[in-house]
Amino acid sequence: MRQHPPFRADLVGSLLRPATVQRARTARAEGRIDDAALRAVEDDAIRDLIDAQRDAGLQLATDGEARRAWWHLDFWGGLDGVEVVELDHGIAFQGVTTTPKGMRVSGPVSFPADHPFVADAAFVVREAAARGLTAKFTIPSPTVFDFRLDADQIRTEHYADRDAITDDLVRAYRDAIAALYAAGVRYLQLDDTAWAYACSDDEMAKARARGIETDGIAERFASIVRRVLDGRPEDLVVTTHVCRGNFRSTWIASGGYEPVAEQLLGHTGYDGFFLEYDTDRAGGFEPLRFLPAGDQVVVLGLVTSKTGELEDPAVVEQRIRDAAAFAPLGQLALSPQCGFASTEEGNTLSEDEQWAKVRSVVAIADRVWR
Repeated sequence: MRQHPPFRADLVGSLLRPATVQRARTARAEGRIDDAALRAVEDDAIRDLIDAQRDAGLQLATDGEARRAWWHLDFWGGLDGVEVVELDHGIAFQGVTTTPKGMRVSGPVSFPADHPFVADAAFVVREAAARGLTAKFTIPSPTVFDFRLDADQIRTEHYADRDAITDDLVRAYRDAIAALYAAGVRYLQLDDTAWAYACSDDEMAKARARGIETDGIAERFASIVRRVLDGRPEDLVVTTHVCRGNFRSTWIASGGYEPVAEQLLGHTGYDGFFLEYDTDRAGGFEPLRFLPAGDQVVVLGLVTSKTGELEDPAVVEQRIRDAAAFAPLGQLALSPQCGFASTEEGNTLSEDEQWAKVRSVVAIADRVWR
């Protein structure tokens, strides 16, 4: 099968947090252990997760985001000029709401040399390489920062408004990519909910109510991504995962990719696109026609990470063939639809069910592309 990322059988990134990590995080919060003891537990758990990914047949390994509470806030909270703060509201999913935390800009935004993700990345690169695997590392996309930042959370005279932050945000991400590359990362993913929100009429209405200009929003997102990726090292593969919401097996956004596909697939410069296709909320495969001919790959998220029930392999294989009517089979791949634990709470399935899903992805991909 394909020998470089994104692989024919791939993984979005996050995995259910092992019980050892959950217990250690609770102990740290209660002051019963220190940061060093917590990190030692996380190190051991990540080694086990990498072993499990290898044993499932994957060619890549992530750290499962095991050190993180959130898929996005942990990264942003490590930036200079950005704080993770308590809000008076969480993010509303279908029937459940996240804990009320968000970000606040309190000064000039930049990426510090001692950002904790650099050491985290170096660890997974080293451990994956020791097992003959390619390390994959994930961070939130700058477009999510741009989209999610509320105007009333800019608490500094340094920026007049959201638009004034863009140049510094781009520079911070370029510096982050350079630092992660220096740490050994050659497969990087920018996780993104903003593109999925732009596919949803309901979410665009909410955005306008927040003061967001939604006309031309796909072009804005594409411009930000292009500026961030411009000049990246030639041997660095950068993909994105377009997420429709993933918290305790629930979701937020509905709507096909048609409103954003031309900009997303044709004008961002990503090497690969992990697109969720596990339910009819994602629409049809027709938007894949905008994928340029060449080396870029769409990774079809046809296996849900939200439940433990295994998909019928024959149905998944047929859906891959359906997608190939709009994009070449050689430019397609397969993965679970999202991570299994975008936050530390995780989705409502067991670890055994999680790994059964991963093994199924590998087996299906082997049949389709070998």
